[in-house]
Amino acid sequence: MLYSKIEGQGKVLLILHGFMGMSDNWKSLGSQYAQEGFQVHLLDLRNHGRSFHSEIFNYTVMVQDVVDYCLENNLKNVDCIGHSMGGKVAMLLATEHPNLIDKLVIADIGPKFYPQHHQTILAGLNAVDFSLKPSRSEVEETLSKYIADFGTRQFLLKSLFWIEPGQLAFRFNLPVFNSQIEQIGAALPDNTAFEKPTLFIRGGNSNYILDSDFDGIKVHFPKAVINSIANVGHWLHAEKPNDFFELTKKFLKM
Repeated sequence: MLYSKIEGQGKVLLILHGFMGMSDNWKSLGSQYAQEGFQVHLLDLRNHGRSFHSEIFNYTVMVQDVVDYCLENNLKNVDCIGHSMGGKVAMLLATEHPNLIDKLVIADIGPKFYPQHHQTILAGLNAVDFSLKPSRSEVEETLSKYIADFGTRQFLLKSLFWIEPGQLAFRFNLPVFNSQIEQIGAALPDNTAFEKPTLFIRGGNSNYILDSDFDGIKVHFPKAVINSIANVGHWLHAEKPNDFFELTKKFLKM
């Protein structure tokens, strides 16, 4: 069963994080949604956060994990927000189980295929030698040789934890990410569609959703509305959380 953090009462809102992320990334926004009358379920997807590790890692099994979670918790007619990889999970979930989902929010990802583009990040993560028992600052120093962007390093370091005194590790399943990385960019299958209200939000400085992708989005999500948040990149919800919250709140409460 997936690990989750649940807050609030009311309409169920599932939030699915991106690749190498976890539920904690959405903690502040989750509390805001809870204050607006939602019962918020922040999930850790398999091989991430505090959820289980598995050698099997693809969108089909991740969707089934979420379905099983909903069945176990008797959740029906839920709204769902998914960012990046979590958005891919949310799209497949909605098209395969449309009776489960009422409204869908997809943050800075489309249904198309994305070529593998995490090589530098994986190289940095694999360069960390935990057998040397590095400190947090030493882990960051290693990552900085590969990953120049401070925000990206801080995002990755959130998955660092103490297994025991003096011994750090990553919560995510790096060996499986290394072997299964091609799964992350998989396209939504052809001839799949979700006919209910869907909001796509893209970062104005991000290239994950291009103008040329709009027609492809509409094929799978005919009721899709596509909005942008200016002057943000792929982590739009972290860079401008107030803008993201207001956009999504308005859509979910319509």
